[in-house]
Amino acid sequence: MTENNETQTENDSSQKRSLLKSLGPGLVTACVVIGPGSILTSSKVGSVEGYSKSWVVVIAVLCMMVYMTLGVKLGVVAQQSPGELTAKRAGRWLAALVGFGVFFISAAFQFGNNLGVHSALKTYYDFDYWVVLINIITLAFVFGFHNLYKVVERVMSVFVAIMLLSFAMNLWFAQPNIAEFAKGLVPLGGAGEIGLPLLGLVGTTFVITAAYYQAYLVRFKGWTEKDVHSGLVDARVGSAIMLLITLMIMTTAAAVLRGKNLGDVADVANSLQPLFGEKGRLIFCIGLFSAAFSSFIVNSMIGGFILSDSLNLGSMPSDKWPRILTAAVLLIGMFVAIYVIQSGTKPVAAIVAAQAVTVVAAPLMAGVLLWLTNLPSVMGEHRNGIALNIAAGASLVLLIMMAWYTAAYKVWPKVHEAIF
Repeated sequence: MTENNETQTENDSSQKRSLLKSLGPGLVTACVVIGPGSILTSSKVGSVEGYSKSWVVVIAVLCMMVYMTLGVKLGVVAQQSPGELTAKRAGRWLAALVGFGVFFISAAFQFGNNLGVHSALKTYYDFDYWVVLINIITLAFVFGFHNLYKVVERVMSVFVAIMLLSFAMNLWFAQPNIAEFAKGLVPLGGAGEIGLPLLGLVGTTFVITAAYYQAYLVRFKGWTEKDVHSGLVDARVGSAIMLLITLMIMTTAAAVLRGKNLGDVADVANSLQPLFGEKGRLIFCIGLFSAAFSSFIVNSMIGGFILSDSLNLGSMPSDKWPRILTAAVLLIGMFVAIYVIQSGTKPVAAIVAAQAVTVVAAPLMAGVLLWLTNLPSVMGEHRNGIALNIAAGASLVLLIMMAWYTAAYKVWPKVHEAIF
């Protein structure tokens, strides 16, 4: 009997170790998705719409999971980078178009991540050059480790745990209405159509650049075709974490910030102080810092690594150019953030240009990923099935809708204003 118990304990321990080994890339992706933009957008929607639009987050995360699945399958089965595969089958021009698109999108996100870190830290100590200090630390991080991925995975796992704990504590303080929340998970119960502001919520959750980068992360992890199952489990766990954190933030806002005017993440933190006290605001800021800094690191790697790969300069952490181009994303984000902090004005031209690039690059990346994972010469028996293609096609339509919204309601009005 004792031997049987010992054997069962060993089996349980083995299963736990196996599960932990099946996690990594999905956690990294969750970290880049849950950034300052996601926190602000979900807080705004919660404060305006209450609990009624929780179902929108569920749809966005499901779309994200579909494309993370495509990225996992491509990375572990093909054992070649997306840039190499695209260049061989369509030409270097298409790979470069994707690479430069991702680089500019990442650079645009990066200045927002800088401002998020700045807001979290400045709440407690007024120092105008937090972003410089954080970028110096991050550059040392990028160039200081030979096995960069292994360190990133461990650090991101810690940040995920901190975010889950911090935002769960805020939610506990908020004491949300469970019945109203449950009703908001159902589209008919939530009522209404997806309005234009809600597409912004989808856009900060369904981040196609991060899903595309999943194909790189699983290769960094060392997974091969035999690890397809581990990769799929990891993608689902990462998606579940994104869903949980986003819903916790939105639900907290729905419970206690209804009707508040939230201009930036600092407004969210400051609005919580009268309700939860200084400890509540501190807990939120810890979660905000974790979200901003984790997104800060991984987002810059996405831009640097994918551009390097697209130009045939290397795609692995041991290569030189991916790190150099990662540093370029960091520095662009830092200088734009310093300009915003010092001048108090946003670089409208740069933002409009980045939005214009997103209109083209986001659907293009999704299309390339869908195309590659349907090629028998690349995927063999692991090419997409009918159900996965239908889900990916529907998600691509959603991306095109977001691109249309960005072009029609953000890019064109600014261009028209500048011309006329």
